[in-house]
Amino acid sequence: MPTLRLERDSPTPVCGVDEAGRGPWAGPVCAGAVILKARRIPKGVDDSKKLSAKRRAELEIEIKDTAVAWGIGFASVDEIAELNILHATGLAMRRAVAALRIAPAFALVDGNYAFDLPCPVRAVVGGDALSASIAAASILAKTARDRLMAEMDEVYPGYGFGAHKGYRAQVHADALRRLGPSPIHRLNWAPVRLALMGKDPMLSFADAMQGELPLGAD
Repeated sequence: MPTLRLERDSPTPVCGVDEAGRGPWAGPVCAGAVILKARRIPKGVDDSKKLSAKRRAELEIEIKDTAVAWGIGFASVDEIAELNILHATGLAMRRAVAALRIAPAFALVDGNYAFDLPCPVRAVVGGDALSASIAAASILAKTARDRLMAEMDEVYPGYGFGAHKGYRAQVHADALRRLGPSPIHRLNWAPVRLALMGKDPMLSFADAMQGELPLGAD
């Protein structure tokens, strides 16, 4: 289970930062930032991917009630297209940190990339399994993004966003081929490009294009 060992070795106040939504075919990327209160860590805080949706929803409330500070930030589909997913993730993280009511002196960020944040950063590979602050941030990012994608299911019906949240799924691929992309699809993502070409989005781009003539060929 994640602990506060990394936090204790860091300047204070220290926040944990994590993202949700780097890989989906549709929707924004979301980041969470959390400064935990050492003596009031909700029981069961863990990497959001290891928790059920019900448990994440319960922990979201507890984290927000007990944390010293928390923040959420999004980067839109247009910003992902303009900046690329890595830099859009950094933008979402900066917005999450800026939303904290207390400015952190240090940030622990999940992954191997030290994003440019308003404070010094330590990148922690597998951080959501090691740092309680990062794990809490992963829960807030995941629940916030899932909630938004459920709302998008009402705005853009037929794609199943409420179920798969924009990720790879057969029902998503079928809807893309039938309806075409929605305004929140990432048009430069390979599966969406394949759908626009009349090909199966579930295939890898290389496999789908095998045997095709290159652009400009006779």
